[in-house]
Amino acid sequence: MLLESSEEVRMFTDMMSEGLIVIDNEGKIQVYNQKAKEIFGIANNGQYYHDRGEISPGDIVIIGDNALGIDDGNLNAKKLEVLGIYDESIQKGDALVAIGVYKKGNMAPVYKSLKAEDIEKTLKLNTKYLGVDIGIIIDFVNKIITIQVNDEKYTMNYINSIGHMVIVDGNSKKMKFYQSNGYTARGESISDILAGKSYRAKGEDTEVLGVIGRDIFEIHRGSSTIQEFYEVAKGKNISYKDQFKEINGFPTLCSLIPLDKEGKRIGAALKVEDISEIRKVINERDKALQELEKAEKELKVKKSLNKAFPDIVGDSKEIENVKKLALKAAKTNSTVLILGESGTGKTILARAIHENSERKDKAFVHVNCGAIPPNLLESELFGYEKGAFTGARSEGKRGLFEIANGGTIFLDEIGDLPIDLQVKLLQVLQNRYFYRVGGTERVEVDVRIISASNKNLEEEMMKDRFREDLYYRISVFPIIIPPLRERIEDIYPLVENLLPKICNKTGSEPKRISAEALNLLTKYDWPGNVRELENILERAVILSENNTIFSKHIKIRNIQGKVESDGIVPLKEEIAQCEKDALKRALIYYKGDKKKAMKALQIGRTSFYEKIKKYGISYE
Repeated sequence: MLLESSEEVRMFTDMMSEGLIVIDNEGKIQVYNQKAKEIFGIANNGQYYHDRGEISPGDIVIIGDNALGIDDGNLNAKKLEVLGIYDESIQKGDALVAIGVYKKGNMAPVYKSLKAEDIEKTLKLNTKYLGVDIGIIIDFVNKIITIQVNDEKYTMNYINSIGHMVIVDGNSKKMKFYQSNGYTARGESISDILAGKSYRAKGEDTEVLGVIGRDIFEIHRGSSTIQEFYEVAKGKNISYKDQFKEINGFPTLCSLIPLDKEGKRIGAALKVEDISEIRKVINERDKALQELEKAEKELKVKKSLNKAFPDIVGDSKEIENVKKLALKAAKTNSTVLILGESGTGKTILARAIHENSERKDKAFVHVNCGAIPPNLLESELFGYEKGAFTGARSEGKRGLFEIANGGTIFLDEIGDLPIDLQVKLLQVLQNRYFYRVGGTERVEVDVRIISASNKNLEEEMMKDRFREDLYYRISVFPIIIPPLRERIEDIYPLVENLLPKICNKTGSEPKRISAEALNLLTKYDWPGNVRELENILERAVILSENNTIFSKHIKIRNIQGKVESDGIVPLKEEIAQCEKDALKRALIYYKGDKKKAMKALQIGRTSFYEKIKKYGISYE
């Protein structure tokens, strides 16, 4: 024996804050203090209780292994055959999640594997297997493997690699074994268990693994540090202090000390300090710094987007994505197709793309294809020669494409373009030239085309109302603006942006909106989108008598067409309120000049003064 008073030594060493392992010159453990047992999981009784036992045929085996063959007892494809997994493509280092029945070939296993070079953030497997709900997640980012069996979770953290396993009794469908830290020391790796080796009980008051007197390699297998520790105990002259070493997958700071007596080597001592928590803190710090850097980049991107598109208001991810796409579109000359319901702001977006492009100093020509009569649309777009048709100007006329030359032409509501003009537009897109109506001279243009539609153009193609070849030409870079009902969080910034503009437009004093009124706006479906919001706010500004808009001033309609407000105002009162507000706005706008106010309101002198008196309006 290296140490004779073992009880006193145990009491003293268990008080240490570092782990201490002492072996004799034959590699037998003489001291293994409490802290060392905690570091290497030997004293870990586990989260849940299970009895001592061994795996039996018919048991359900669940495995989560982030690196096959590294820290699982050299698990390999051959050893997995006991679970019905016959797959030679599974190699050392692969990540594996698997569920199978032990030594019962009539039940097919369920598994997934990933090569090391293909590893993503997580590897997941969720299924109901023989009536048991099972989930396995390997989180490669946070280095956690979780196995869930029905409502119970069995979680293990790792530094480099780990082999996690849970066994469910094939008859009772209850957990009979789960893996926990220290499985290498206990000889309970996945390979050990699958080979039929017994496992120890876990839970409170279960027997702690006895290590004193055992060979060091029984407790710590496959570690170069332990091999070095053993060689020093045998006589090799090596010593060091506070060096980083990994033992059984645990990162530690180690100090190795030879033990000599009367000039003869009698053993060695290894002091270990667990730095997994320090490593964890460092990783958390690094992750926090990465998140901060990411947030700073996102803020920078957001600021640049808001600077580029100040009139596209909203904080939602949907609108931010629209801005990102628009900025990319602005940097190219590709044709852009903007899709979205009426009132979503397609025209604003088209102009913003132009103003952020290299053509920003050239013309931006807006053409509403649905607002121009079909028989005039061709001559408006492409112009005409003198005498081209009855009523044509004698000198002819330049078309909008010519006016937009060098700049951008915005074809709004392109879905309303007649089929014959769709053909001509396609030719312009392909050839970059056209002929005026009644003309024979080719007109070449360099123009960027942005189109927009509130129609589903794919449905229009199915109904033969829109040419398929034109659709693919104009939709090189599609951008979809989501309706307001899908980004309700944008209501507040929109109101904040629109309200001052509306007050200025109507000649009203600055107004704010109450929380109740704002809450009412967020509950509406907004079929008319931002345009409808602007109209409702303008009406609310007119109706409110003081500087606050309350919910009673918000007049919106639900799906059934009923007015959603605090109450229905009689028509007579509604009209009177509108008259009063109109008079006040006119007097404010013309700074008390009654003549100008009367003229603007198109109202007679007598009627004007009667209403001023009736409503008690001060105009001085």
